[in-house]
Amino acid sequence: MSIKKDKSKYQVPNLERALKIMEFLSSTSGGATKAEIARLLEYPPNSVFRIVSTLEENAYLLRDEDSNKYSLSRKMLSLGYKALVETNLVEQSGDILRKLRDETRETALLGILLEGEGVVLEQELSPEPIKFMVSPGTRFMLHTAAPGKAILAFLDDTEFEYQLSHMEFPRFTANTITSQSAFRKELAKVRENGYGVDMEEEAEGIICISAPIFDYRGLPRAAIWVTGPKFRLSAKRIPEVSKIIKEMAELLSKRLGN
Repeated sequence: MSIKKDKSKYQVPNLERALKIMEFLSSTSGGATKAEIARLLEYPPNSVFRIVSTLEENAYLLRDEDSNKYSLSRKMLSLGYKALVETNLVEQSGDILRKLRDETRETALLGILLEGEGVVLEQELSPEPIKFMVSPGTRFMLHTAAPGKAILAFLDDTEFEYQLSHMEFPRFTANTITSQSAFRKELAKVRENGYGVDMEEEAEGIICISAPIFDYRGLPRAAIWVTGPKFRLSAKRIPEVSKIIKEMAELLSKRLGN
C-alpha cells in the first residue's frame, strides 16, 4: 500500500502567491495595478500590497508612475533568460561572430544586459598580434561601453527610465560621460545611427563599436560588437566597421525571430 505524502504542509502561502503574481504579470500585456492583481487572482489586498512592494523594492517588478501598473523587470526576466541565451543566442551567434572578426580583423564579442551591468557571453579573438581579449562572464559598466549604449538606447520607455535612474557615472578617462543628461544625448545619437561607440571612455587607446540584437518582440536582448586599439579603429574607419556590425546584428536578430 502506498502512502500519499501531504505536500501542503511544506508550502509557504505568500511565496506561492508571489510566484502566481509573477506568472500573472508575465502574461498580462501592459501590466496591472495592485487592486487589479488582488481582484483577478482573488488574493487579499493587504497580502498583494506586501508582496508587490517587496518585489518592487528588490527590483523584480517595475511600476509605471502614471498608471501605477506593475510589470516584470529585466531582473526577473533574466532568471529564465540565461538558459535561453546559453542554448539559443550563443549557439546561433558563433558563425556570425567569426564572420565579424574576419571582416573587421578585430575581436568580436557578444553580450547582454543583466541586473544593471553588461555581461560578456562569447568572443572570437582578433588574428592581429595586438588584440583585446576578455573572459566570458566578465561584467562591464554601461555608461562607457558601446554594447551598453546599443542596448539601452532601444529599450521601451519604462525600462529605459528605470535603468537610467539606477545608473552611476564614474569617470575613467577624459572622454567618460559623467552625467545622465549627457548620456541621454549620447543615446539619442545611438538611436539615430543604429550603433554605439566607446571612444576611449573606459580605457585610453581602446575603441569599441556595437549594434543591438532584437528578439521576436522587437526588443533589444543582446549586443554584438568589436573592440580594438585606436590605431586600427580610427575615427575614419568607424563608418565602415559600424556598417558591418549592423549587418551582422541584423542577421542574428532574424535568427531570433525579429
